[in-house]
Amino acid sequence: MDVVSLGFRTDLMLRRLAGSSITDRGDHLVVRTLQNPHFYWGNFILVSAAAEDPSNAAQWRAAFAAAFPDAQHVAIGLDGTSTDAACLARYRAAGLTPDVSTVLAAGALQEPARPLPGADLRRLGTDADWREALELSHELDDRSPSEQLFTERLFTERRLAESRELVESGRAAWFAAFVDGRMRCSLGLCTDGGEVARYQSVVTHPQFRGRGLASWLVFEAGRYGLDVLGARTLVIVADPDYVAIRIYRALGFAAVEHQTQFQHPA
Repeated sequence: MDVVSLGFRTDLMLRRLAGSSITDRGDHLVVRTLQNPHFYWGNFILVSAAAEDPSNAAQWRAAFAAAFPDAQHVAIGLDGTSTDAACLARYRAAGLTPDVSTVLAAGALQEPARPLPGADLRRLGTDADWREALELSHELDDRSPSEQLFTERLFTERRLAESRELVESGRAAWFAAFVDGRMRCSLGLCTDGGEVARYQSVVTHPQFRGRGLASWLVFEAGRYGLDVLGARTLVIVADPDYVAIRIYRALGFAAVEHQTQFQHPA
């Protein structure tokens, strides 16, 4: 199956790097991440843009159920660069929630206009760094630890363990901004050695948003990707209605497509 979407091509690159299995069924792909079954977008199907009827929600729900008979969730991606309103409506009618993201790309980045606030930017490397990264991930959830589901915390821990494995194998670099010695913003940049590098998991502590930390971290990571990793194109995926997309545009990213995913949570 030939994948059209840059967003999904880089998603699949990340899954391959992480050791997921990808099975080509002709009109769709089945992606499995056995080490993290609670990761929806590590365990999903991707419907080909060339399939006979990509908008047939019932058909693709059945295909997902056949591929993941024990799954409690449903996760279906539609290949392509855009999706029309009628297609979205069909999936909604089938009980699935659409998530349409903007895929942005850049071949060079502009330095942030605001000065860097008092922060130390560096790549993660030590056990202590990764423990702080896990703490930051947990702090993004405004519920108390007792209210957070065990499966959600396990998912977070396994995702971060996957990220660390990619870094230690040389397939990714993880960056963080530290304020007064505490990690307040982090992100990853991954590549398979080709011309494209994909950002992952851009997160900022809620009390430190709006200070320019993410702008500088995206910029520094991008410069590393272009100068050290040898990438020619940087790719980042964003919610079109969230403030972060304005940050990425100000750095020189431009929208190249829309990526469409549907899910039904467990």
